[in-house]
Amino acid sequence: MSAIYTTDEYGRPFIIVREQDKKSRKSGIEATKSHIMAAKTVANIVRTSLGPRGLDKILISPDGDITISNDGATIMSQMAIENQIGKLLVELSKSQDDEIGDGTTGIVVLAGALLEQAEELLDRGIHPIRISDGFERACKIAVAHLDKVSDVIPWSKDDTSDLFKCAKTSLGSKIVNKCHDQFAQIAVDAILAVADLERKDVDFELIKVEGKVGGELADTALVHGVIIDKDFSHPQMPKEIKDAKIAILTCPFEPPKPKTKHKLEITTVKEFEELQKYERETFETMVRQVKECGANVVACQWGFDDEANSLLLQHKLPAIRWVGGPEIELLAIATNGRIVPRFEDLSKEKLGSAGTIREMCFGTTNDNMIVVEHCANSKAVTVFVRGGNKMIVDEAKRSLHDAMCVVRNLVLDNRVVYGGAAAEISCSIAVEKEADQVSSIEQYAMRSFARALDVIPMTLAENSGLPPIETLSYVKSQQIKQGVWSLGVDCMDTGINDMKEQFVFDPLISKRQQFLLATQLVKMILKIDDVIVHRNDEQ
Repeated sequence: MSAIYTTDEYGRPFIIVREQDKKSRKSGIEATKSHIMAAKTVANIVRTSLGPRGLDKILISPDGDITISNDGATIMSQMAIENQIGKLLVELSKSQDDEIGDGTTGIVVLAGALLEQAEELLDRGIHPIRISDGFERACKIAVAHLDKVSDVIPWSKDDTSDLFKCAKTSLGSKIVNKCHDQFAQIAVDAILAVADLERKDVDFELIKVEGKVGGELADTALVHGVIIDKDFSHPQMPKEIKDAKIAILTCPFEPPKPKTKHKLEITTVKEFEELQKYERETFETMVRQVKECGANVVACQWGFDDEANSLLLQHKLPAIRWVGGPEIELLAIATNGRIVPRFEDLSKEKLGSAGTIREMCFGTTNDNMIVVEHCANSKAVTVFVRGGNKMIVDEAKRSLHDAMCVVRNLVLDNRVVYGGAAAEISCSIAVEKEADQVSSIEQYAMRSFARALDVIPMTLAENSGLPPIETLSYVKSQQIKQGVWSLGVDCMDTGINDMKEQFVFDPLISKRQQFLLATQLVKMILKIDDVIVHRNDEQ
């Protein structure tokens, strides 16, 4: 028991709390420094994954599932982090992933660098609130400078070369860079297929990414239609149907059953025969209703009896059973069909239409998938990813998602900044310049913000096998001398530092979001000065 109820000598009740020994407490600078240490440790884990030459991490779950990835959000979410401040960094990368889709590693590295700089300022006796204010001021300058150095990239449905280059930049650090051009083109085509260009809106629900182990990454393809990971319910059904009219059902091919618990007693052979006859008539009525509405393919969310399956074959009605909920919805959107909950509701107007429905076979495994192509609504697409093993397929899916997010961001706002840390270096120069004109103590925090931005190019250089300080000094001096904001770190060792010539682009909204979110998190951590931890009895 954590408290005792008792009374004093006058009979007045009071409570004695006995749990102080089960609490630990840190306060003041000690608490802030312990938070900074936790955040730096987490940030250093993903630091080596930044950039096109970044390394992968292997994560093994308690069940023994293996994930190989260099995607910041994936690494952070798979790590079982106990520390509360470490969990805030996980949330930081997740919010960047949800909102933008790319730049999840960079944002964690930037937050770690800002906290590292904040620790030095705390050692110099500067108050955490003054540091927060200085960082906030510097962030505003950096974001305003990003707008100044951004370029608008023109694109249209006919000319997508600039979108393609941005998708390539995103895929540069991923496992799929062996099929760089192909994956970048798939990302661009998939987004433009479903994008509403008038409203500048992209519905990711219309893009399904399906993977199958086997083949190689180069076999990955974009299908303008739907792929369902099922086969036809009977092996003798035709493997290809042209001009398909699809009945999309969420009711099973089974005789009706009472909703409540029921018991059926059969005492004679005649009663059993009557029941059998009733079942057969029910199945025949169901098949007839499907046939009469003009359908020549059935997609059903539930399973059906062997007898129903046999009847469907006799009536030349190919059927797909156990189609999942998301696939049923996507199939309905793609074919302009209606999902029908009862056989009585079937009508010609509710049928979906597709040019071809065919069954695909893979190798010697008897694995089949159904491809629905040339649909009435061309907005729904499926990316079919192949790979040598499950880990490669999963990582290829994640990489493709990041590339599609980059293209989506450019559809929303077609302004870009230059990659290779060119944007960070130019913002660092701008913040340092402004800091010289600030008379208050915030100037120290602003210079620290500029130094934190320099960590990104140094990390890129380090991960690419280049001398970090030397590379940063050279690029920074060239930017100041030439006044060209597109000079960055030449990670691929091409001999060209101009990212404009290398076509290394980052969407402006992605970079801006990185600066704003990282600064917000650091401000929040600096404002915590007291931690009280309640321990369990077992501890």
